[in-house]
Amino acid sequence: MEFIAPLDALFLLAESREHPMHVGSLQLFEPPEDAGPNYLREFRDTLLADQTCRPTFRKRPATWLGAPQLAWTQDAEVDLDYHVKRSALPAPGRMGQLLDHASTLHSALLDRHRPLWELHFVEGLADGRFALYSKMHHALIDGVSAQRLLRRTLTTEPSSTPMPPWNLPRKERARAPRTERGGLLGGLAAAGSSTAALMRATRTGLLQQQLTLPFEAPRTLFNVPIGGARTCAVRSWSMDRIKQVKKATGTTVNDVVLAMSAGALRGYLLERDALPDKPMIALVPMSLREADDTDTQGVKIAALLCNLGTDIADPLARLQTVSESTRRNKEVYRSLTPAQTLAVAGLMLSPMAAMLLPGFASMGTPPFNIVISNVPGAREPLYWNGSRLDASYPLSIPLDGQAVNITLTSNGDNLDFGLVGCRRTLPDLHRLLDHLEDSLTAMEDAAT
Repeated sequence: MEFIAPLDALFLLAESREHPMHVGSLQLFEPPEDAGPNYLREFRDTLLADQTCRPTFRKRPATWLGAPQLAWTQDAEVDLDYHVKRSALPAPGRMGQLLDHASTLHSALLDRHRPLWELHFVEGLADGRFALYSKMHHALIDGVSAQRLLRRTLTTEPSSTPMPPWNLPRKERARAPRTERGGLLGGLAAAGSSTAALMRATRTGLLQQQLTLPFEAPRTLFNVPIGGARTCAVRSWSMDRIKQVKKATGTTVNDVVLAMSAGALRGYLLERDALPDKPMIALVPMSLREADDTDTQGVKIAALLCNLGTDIADPLARLQTVSESTRRNKEVYRSLTPAQTLAVAGLMLSPMAAMLLPGFASMGTPPFNIVISNVPGAREPLYWNGSRLDASYPLSIPLDGQAVNITLTSNGDNLDFGLVGCRRTLPDLHRLLDHLEDSLTAMEDAAT
């Protein structure tokens, strides 16, 4: 058995029927022109012929000293027939039916008596495409490593042999010489150094003057206790449109995406006469993985808090507010060592632990209003068993008191947005997609 890292264990401890703790993805594929009627069945059979599973795909929580969240165990054999499923939509096979199906799958808890992952091939779309819905527990993997894992199953050559996600070839990465002590003693030393660094940062005014801190957010209709049923909404936007606004305003792609989301949230709340006077605050995860880090084990994330400027009507002024907020917060992180970065990240993420406590979502001031995450994706056309990847929509986790999550990733010439919300709180989640388009259009018109 191996002990579960504290942050990974938090996702297991926090999980309940009302709070599933897995990350997912909905991918759309265009089959090759010569695909026959049994293409998807034969594709799945080809993948299942490889019964070897890497450690991440064999892990499940072990009951150790009476507690099932302290250690991992690994199944010697994995029932791939259970984990890799195939289904079909009923006629007429519309996109809305696929999203209803994905929402149902995303609402269901993973079985802790089995390794914590599932793949679902879905056929029957009217346009001839098929979908792959996948999910893994957040205790096993974070969003960046999940996207990298899915990316490694794909190739730039349509004729390449398909690779199953559960048995990808191990990819070694160059490691810098270790200069710090490892294990518990090293962690304690790093924690002490980080605490001292935070005290110095406080004395110099970095935290007070530049870093947006938790519990400055207003309460909105999104910040309520949530149920376990989920609803998913997806749409793609041209990367060229985002880059044109970026170029015209001297900001970044991520700034434009955050401002686009801010405008959508503002429009949605105005439509319901529920816009707060204070600006909404977004938690924006940042990966601590290096570019060559292909390890799929555990969670390696930091976070900053961004002022979304939802109290500002002018779209360009709102964009500049978002850009200035992200710039100032990133400056704090750039001034810190890796160990200090982890300490500040812990400060930013610590309210998430409290949000998992019963009743916390009903308290006064939320630590932030929404999580908005931009996960790097592929820029070139990709294929799996000859099928071209058309879209890759990330589906993440709404938290209690956070009724909606916005996650996006780049895919070829597009940005693919995946929105996941509490079905009870946001039955009309698809309206946020329309407001995202309106928000981007307003920035385009103002920037030209």
